[in-house]
Amino acid sequence: MDSLTHIALGACIGEVFFGKQIGKKAMIWGALAQSLPDIDFIAGFWMPVAEELLAHRGFTHSFLFIFMATPALAFAADRIHRPHEIMFRRFLLFFAAEMLVHIFLDGFNNYGTGWFEPFSHARFSFNAVYVADPLFSIWPAIATVVLAIIPNSHRKRSFWIRFGLIPPAMYLLLSVFNKLVINNEVKKIVKAQKIPMNNYFITPTPLNNLLWYVVTGNDSGYYVGYRSVFDKDTTMDFQYFPRNDSLLRPISEHEDVHQLIRFAQGFYTVERWGDSIVFNDLRFGQIIGWQSPEERFVFHYFLQHPGENMLVVQRGRFAKWDKDVAIALLRRMAGRKKALRRL
Repeated sequence: MDSLTHIALGACIGEVFFGKQIGKKAMIWGALAQSLPDIDFIAGFWMPVAEELLAHRGFTHSFLFIFMATPALAFAADRIHRPHEIMFRRFLLFFAAEMLVHIFLDGFNNYGTGWFEPFSHARFSFNAVYVADPLFSIWPAIATVVLAIIPNSHRKRSFWIRFGLIPPAMYLLLSVFNKLVINNEVKKIVKAQKIPMNNYFITPTPLNNLLWYVVTGNDSGYYVGYRSVFDKDTTMDFQYFPRNDSLLRPISEHEDVHQLIRFAQGFYTVERWGDSIVFNDLRFGQIIGWQSPEERFVFHYFLQHPGENMLVVQRGRFAKWDKDVAIALLRRMAGRKKALRRL
């Protein structure tokens, strides 16, 4: 999830564990503990972009890192707050819980999380929640602000803790349910339309869990489409994108090519934009694809101009957005389609 969501959620969990013992300092500890796995961003300042993509959500998002960091953090908190009546094992449980929640939630996004680093480089991504979903984040954000303002003795503190934690948990369950429904429908449609399904995934479109981005295909290329939970028809419109592996042959020995292929987990295409060869990671979505099905992809890496890739994950996320695009997204979320060329 985004950093602000982790901070707010961590603060609410901190209040649950230690609000009565150490007051609002519990929220600070919670925000810090929940944010700790993202310390890996510091390494990115000294790494090439392609290497940093693999490092992010790697070791610091692993069970081994949590196992190593938890005792150190618990010891520090225990020393700082002496004298106190908090049992050491409660500090251990708190820090472990905060970091486990962090890596668990990150596993629901599409980036991929290295839970078993360094023993396995497998990345886990359930593709059930968009990385920045306001309907997930708004509850802990509001609760954190209120809890920071009202006195420690206020009788409504327990209400605001529940307000910050229960709705996002329910929203997470709803997202998983919606994914299961869409997944079942899409698999039937893809099979009926005789579209390859060797490689396949679905993930939410920006800021919601109602409209889902669908990618299916094989080593030759991918079909991209969109499906709303409110769609009733039994067919889908897909746009085909060839993989174009042949464009990589002249630069196949470049280290960043190997790193990007590993990072994309097979879901990539290659294009030529003018004099540049561009590597697309399809997992991060398509730029306004629900409105313009032939648009480019959010993640596009310029292989021959590595210095132009500093914000490769973020730069296309809301590119070309305007009022009409937002309205089109809302309409498509509600199951209203415009005519597309059918394959």
